[in-house]
Amino acid sequence: MKSTRDHDNAQTKKRLKTKPVLVVLSILLIGNLLWFIAWLIPNDTSKTNDTEEVASIAGKVITKEQWMASMESIYGKEVLLDMVNAEVMEAAANEYNIKVTDAEIDLELALIRSTQDGTSMQSYDEEVVRKDIRSRLILEKVLAKDIVIEDAAIKEFYDNNKNLYNTSTSYRTSVIYVSTEAEANVVVKELENGSSFEGLARERSADASSASLGGDIGYVSEGNESVDKALVSAVQSIDKGKWSKPIALGDGSFAVSMVKSVFEGQSFTYADVKNHIHRELAIDQLPQSVTQEAFWKEFDADWVYSE
Repeated sequence: MKSTRDHDNAQTKKRLKTKPVLVVLSILLIGNLLWFIAWLIPNDTSKTNDTEEVASIAGKVITKEQWMASMESIYGKEVLLDMVNAEVMEAAANEYNIKVTDAEIDLELALIRSTQDGTSMQSYDEEVVRKDIRSRLILEKVLAKDIVIEDAAIKEFYDNNKNLYNTSTSYRTSVIYVSTEAEANVVVKELENGSSFEGLARERSADASSASLGGDIGYVSEGNESVDKALVSAVQSIDKGKWSKPIALGDGSFAVSMVKSVFEGQSFTYADVKNHIHRELAIDQLPQSVTQEAFWKEFDADWVYSE
């Protein structure tokens, strides 16, 4: 019996640890899709001209109407789905008297930043993230509200997994990767002369993925295995808004790093995370996953893609 119980605890721990990673993937999708909304809605609708030229190639014109129609065909359904689901969850919160506090959202953000996958959180708007977390928490609270979890089980999980709730200080980091120390010194010199870090990253960084995001690699923290150890060590001594000297990386290349923001590590007490654990253990008992779409009928949701 003990081995079975230990196996169950291990499986539960694994699921709870991977929850922030799933949130990260959702955040990245929403962040990218919301660019569509920004493009789709003009600053001044009174001056909108769908035949306005937005590009031309060898004399062939691409109009705003064509551009927007193409974006809608690719992203429109997903963006609208996200907007509808968010409103459905707000309706559910009113119906079931569900409250989501800033402290609960802060906890979820801290857990996301502390995961080794925090580097996946690149180029996102924190307000978008907070709204996404709020919507997810409403869904989870609605699903968990009638499931009873004994306090002893919650406390046992906390005692066995305190490391999950002791988060390391995390650093929102941007990096310019180059081949040689001489190139890194040139980058530092240009930064000292007033050049934009984001601009230099797009122009000079050897890493195409982060270069396209102005050097942003997301959150870096102690023990982060997806980032070079020398870089992890270096960011811990860089002041917010400042950049490093050339950093020698393990593969022989070099980097210049900038810290955009710092989030101090936290130790969450049992009282801090009791509701969080209760909710996660309760959802783990559900026979299958449930999405926001399950509540559409209840709140009379409809959209243009309905068949």
